[in-house]
Amino acid sequence: MSRPSRTVKGSPSKPTIGWREWIRFPDLGIDYLKAKVDTGARTSSLHAFNLQEFELDGQTWVRFSIHPEQRSSSPTIQVELPLAARRRVRDSGGKTEVRPVVETTVELLGQRWPIEITLTGRDSMGFRMLLGRQAIRRLFVVDPGGSFYGGKRIRKKTSASKRSGAVKSRKRRSEQ
Repeated sequence: MSRPSRTVKGSPSKPTIGWREWIRFPDLGIDYLKAKVDTGARTSSLHAFNLQEFELDGQTWVRFSIHPEQRSSSPTIQVELPLAARRRVRDSGGKTEVRPVVETTVELLGQRWPIEITLTGRDSMGFRMLLGRQAIRRLFVVDPGGSFYGGKRIRKKTSASKRSGAVKSRKRRSEQ
């Protein structure tokens, strides 16, 4: 069950989001990705691996893989996007690195907009995606004590699959 959209007084056009939200990347075929909304981070960051740059029609592209499921190595989604830039980013430990930047579309609370994302190895981090303040600027207000204002993800449960299989078996028997 999703929470009703709340707005901050004096800001009726900005819906409220929590410190963590389920987001979508429709252009990448990612229906659900748990993101940490991080107003302390300027840029957004996505966990990516097997990063490879290549040339296509005179333009630099980047090929990478994503594990959209938190704490899971499957499924794996392969992505190829034009390289938008390379950006120097300081991580939470103070270490600076140059990261590839790609552009795509993100969706949250039914709103879609273009977003720049830096690609880096976040495998050891708690969230596969950090949604930085530039991505949500002028679009949302963040409630640091709230979560999942867009609703919780509905997961397929093993027991539901088994029940579904049992129903199919009964149908097959009745068809015989």
